[in-house]
Amino acid sequence: MNISHKDTKLFRHLKKWLEKAILDYKMIAEGDKVLIGVSGGADSLALLDLLDSPMIFVPRFSFIAVNIDMGFDPTYQSYDSLEKYLQENNYRYVMEKTDIGNLAHSDFNKKNPCFLCSRLRRKRIFEIAETEGCNKIAFAHHRDDIIETLLLNMFYGREISTMMPNQKIFGGKLHIIRPLAYLREELVKKYSQERQIPVFKNDCPTSLTSKRVYIKNLLNELERDNKEIRDNLYRAMSHVKPDYLLSEQKK
Repeated sequence: MNISHKDTKLFRHLKKWLEKAILDYKMIAEGDKVLIGVSGGADSLALLDLLDSPMIFVPRFSFIAVNIDMGFDPTYQSYDSLEKYLQENNYRYVMEKTDIGNLAHSDFNKKNPCFLCSRLRRKRIFEIAETEGCNKIAFAHHRDDIIETLLLNMFYGREISTMMPNQKIFGGKLHIIRPLAYLREELVKKYSQERQIPVFKNDCPTSLTSKRVYIKNLLNELERDNKEIRDNLYRAMSHVKPDYLLSEQKK
């Protein structure tokens, strides 16, 4: 366990809301083994750092960090640097080099590369979780991700849904958990900078032009006129009035 955390105001704030989310949604139970998905970005490494800090109310659990390299960088510089970081911090980890990213962005799949990339990556993560005996998979999706997913699913999926803080899969054999569900992206990235956590380059060719980036930029524009727009959307997801929604009509 990393015990070198500085007891800063930001650290205490993030830990408070991380532990509250874990308790509110019953994400972690005594003896759980958690696989933590680590992409190399600020959010996932901040989650790894926070889960490796002393817990006050969360039951005891063990974890392993997992990184699936998408294969965008043939030199694997980021891969090697991330592995060095994990080793220096004494994390138990599994890292794999794959060609998932190039396959998802190949000519036969130009329409929606993000969907296939995410699907294949998660499939491999599920397989590693089973091999390592993990019953929980922690992803670093934060409050802003949950809000953006709501709009993504409405705009492009024709449904009202979003990421769940604690999602049961495979009949309950595994649970996907999102301990950062209460935390804003801005604070997570600020914490990463405060802790001087290195951020490893994302070489995905669609990382700056994806639908999620479009939604993020749209929310930023709307926020100029209404500072509460993100907060309102987040709160709206727990204030649903089914009697005032349309029922599905037969075609």
